[in-house]
Amino acid sequence: MKIGSPKESKDQEFRVGLTPESVSRLTEAGHEVWIEHDAGAGIGAVDADYTGAGARIAADIDEVFHKAELIVKVKEPNHSERRRLTPGHTLFTYLHLASDPEQTDELMESGAICVAYETVTDDEGRLPLLAPMSEIAGRLAVQAAAGYLVKHEGGRGILLGGATGVEPATVVIIGGGVVGSNAALIAQGLGARVTVLDNSERRVNELRAQFGGAVEPVLSTAQSLASHIKGCDLLVGAVLVPGGKAARLVTSAMVKSMRPGTVIADVAIDQGGCCENSRPTTHAEPVFTVDGVIHYCVANIPGAVPLTSSLALNRVTLPFILKLAEGVEPALRADPHLLAGLNVCKGHLTRPEIAQDLSLPYTAPLTALSNN
Repeated sequence: MKIGSPKESKDQEFRVGLTPESVSRLTEAGHEVWIEHDAGAGIGAVDADYTGAGARIAADIDEVFHKAELIVKVKEPNHSERRRLTPGHTLFTYLHLASDPEQTDELMESGAICVAYETVTDDEGRLPLLAPMSEIAGRLAVQAAAGYLVKHEGGRGILLGGATGVEPATVVIIGGGVVGSNAALIAQGLGARVTVLDNSERRVNELRAQFGGAVEPVLSTAQSLASHIKGCDLLVGAVLVPGGKAARLVTSAMVKSMRPGTVIADVAIDQGGCCENSRPTTHAEPVFTVDGVIHYCVANIPGAVPLTSSLALNRVTLPFILKLAEGVEPALRADPHLLAGLNVCKGHLTRPEIAQDLSLPYTAPLTALSNN
């Protein structure tokens, strides 16, 4: 199969869909790989690294889309990329459609098959292609947000770990999944007082076993949420609804109850955010302030560490890319976990959560695949 990986188009996005190591595996398997000129520059991979791995270099994005049948990216395609998609293309990347009706409409109009990393599953119902980026985002969000607690950035002027005789900062994390547990790991490692709220009693007990007394896991209720938010110094939103929009758990009223100079890191922003005030920001302009509270809502947090992120992402996506390269439709029919990643197929929306959030018709994946 002809496989293409364009340069990422999102602002300040330096990751790459295919590393030279992945290209080697694909070309060794007999596939033809096209990489856009300088696509790997953000991870220090020059065109010669890719040609050495067996790739062909495309002069521009048009050539990538013209040559390739399978397009492998990191972030969702922008408008111009979506307009390049045809019914002969399969797109494999993060999509996060539930909060993006324009992208959803244009992908449906393209007639392409679109498989989203974030809804591919495994035997235990986990999201293996989302997990490595969630791990990095959770860890990096605490590091980045802590920097805004300093006074010259508008923060309260406090250190996460406190000092001798001085209490540490209070970090509250909403959601105890991969993002939340990794945020907790970094926050408690920096010496903060950490509370993780989750609506699953089972998960609360798992977190208690994982962290011992270093982190306080709490069952999330409307009352416990409001109480902990009011007194925190750093709030991390780590809510996840697989395939769907994040629940808006932090209201404007709750934000008004927080102390000036407090920081919110809404890691759920890819799926619309879990805070009422949240809107996507970039690494170039990462924050905005509402009612004296600093909001960090960068929509591609792992893009700040593109080498680590690209290596981690390729490690988990490559086995699925190899399957798709042997035949997209047979691979989707044969692998229920890959089929779970199918979001748009030949003009149809094939994830019920997205259809519900966007008030669009839903088509079962195998039915959509059967359409000519």
